[in-house]
Amino acid sequence: MGTEYGRRDFLKLGASAGAGLVLSGINLYGKSTHPKTPPSPITAPPVDPVRVGFVGVGGQGSSHVQNLLNIEGVQIRAVCDIVEEKVSRIQRLVEEAGQPKPAGYSQGKTDFKRMCERDDLDLVYTATPWEWHVPICVEAMKTGKHAAVEVPAATSLAECWELVETSENTKKHCVMMENCCYGRAELTVLYMVRRGLLGEIVHAEGGYLHDLRELKFSSSGEGMWRLEHSARRNANVYPTHGLGPLAECMNINRGDQFDYLVSMSSKSKGLNLYAAGKFGPDSPQARRTYAMGDVNSSMIRTKNGVTIIVIHDCDTPRPYSRINLVQGTKGIFQGYPDRIYIEGKSEPHTWEPLENYFKEFEHPLWKTEGEQAKNAGHGGMDFLEDYRLIKALQSGRYPDMDVYDAAAWSAVTEVSERSVANRSRPENFPDFTRGKWQTNAPIFVTDL
Repeated sequence: MGTEYGRRDFLKLGASAGAGLVLSGINLYGKSTHPKTPPSPITAPPVDPVRVGFVGVGGQGSSHVQNLLNIEGVQIRAVCDIVEEKVSRIQRLVEEAGQPKPAGYSQGKTDFKRMCERDDLDLVYTATPWEWHVPICVEAMKTGKHAAVEVPAATSLAECWELVETSENTKKHCVMMENCCYGRAELTVLYMVRRGLLGEIVHAEGGYLHDLRELKFSSSGEGMWRLEHSARRNANVYPTHGLGPLAECMNINRGDQFDYLVSMSSKSKGLNLYAAGKFGPDSPQARRTYAMGDVNSSMIRTKNGVTIIVIHDCDTPRPYSRINLVQGTKGIFQGYPDRIYIEGKSEPHTWEPLENYFKEFEHPLWKTEGEQAKNAGHGGMDFLEDYRLIKALQSGRYPDMDVYDAAAWSAVTEVSERSVANRSRPENFPDFTRGKWQTNAPIFVTDL
C-alpha cells in the first residue's frame, strides 16, 4: 500500500505542489540512508538547575518564559529574537523574577548560532516561525544542548529525519512542545484508556479547526509569515494539536505506528472572500491564489489497524474545535463538549459528562499540579508541558515525548501534501524508529 516515486515523478511533485522537498539524509522513498538500526535510547545525565536559552519570544515564547520562571530549578540565561525590544522585555521580566539579566541576542535571523555556542546552557527553546524550527534545534543539539520546539517540529520529511538523526548522533533530547497532550480532558482520557475502560482502541478523530483568517492577514505576529504557507502548500499543515493526544492513546512509536495516509482538500475560497471583504475585491490579497484548500481531511491507518481522521480547517468562519474523539470496543469519548459513554456503566445510548469520571480517573498530574497550572496559558496545558520537561531533565528521566513523536506527528504535513497532489492516493509513512516501535515500551505520564 502506498505510492513509490521515481526521481522524475518526485521532481515534478516538488515543482507542482511547492513542497520544498529537498532531501538530506533520506532517499526518494522517505527512508533514512543511515543504518537501519537506531542507536540505543538517549540516556542523559540529570541537570539541576536547568539553564535555558530562548529563541523567539513573541506570544507563545513569552508564555514559556513566564511558566519557567515559576518552576523551581530553572535559570533563564539567554534570550534571542530578531526584534530587540522583545529581547529587552524578557530581560526585564527575568530580572523582576529575581534572576540575573539574561544575555541578549538580536543581531539578525541567525544570531541564535552565537547563543548556542555558549557553554552555560542545557536547553534551548524554539518558538519561531516554522521554517526556523529545525535549523535552531539542530544547532542546539550539535552544540551540546537539549532542544524544545513549538509545533509543528518540522514541515518536511527531510526535516523530520534531520531532527531524528541529529538527536541520535548527539545523544540530546529533542522534544516537541505539544501542549494539547496535557489538557485535563486529554490526560483523563489517556488515563482511562491505559486502564482499559474504553476497551481496545479502534478509531480516533482529531484536528485543528480554528478561524485564523484575521490572524493570517495581520501585519504583525504570525500574520507576518503564516499566510505564506497557505499560499504555497495544499496539505494538513498543522496536524499535531489534534493528533498528538490520539497518538498517545494508541501508543504510536511504542507498540503501533502510522502506516499510510489518504488525504483530500476542498476548494480554496475562504481567504479570497475574507480578503475581498477586508481589503476590497480588487486588492492584491483578494486576487491572490492560495494553494491550500479550506478544509483538509486526512485519514491514517496504523500498523495495528486503528483508523484516525485528522482535519485542518483554519480559513472558514467557525468556532474553535479539535474534535477529539476516541472510540474503543467498550466505549467512546468525544470532545467539544467533553462527554463519554461506557458500555455497562452509562445509561444505554446516552452520553454523560466526562467530569462524572474525574473523581476516579482524573490524571494524577492534574491532581498534583492542576491548581498551579490552571492560571497559565491555554487552560493550564502550557505550564504542565513545561513542568514535565524540566522535571525530566532535572531527574535524568526520559521525557514524556521524544524526537520520534516530533517526527511522526509532524510528518503528516508532507505525507498529506503528496496524497492531495496525487488525487488522494495512499502515501506511506516513514518508520523513524527503524523498527523499534515494535518493542518500545509506552512512556508518557501515566506512571508518575
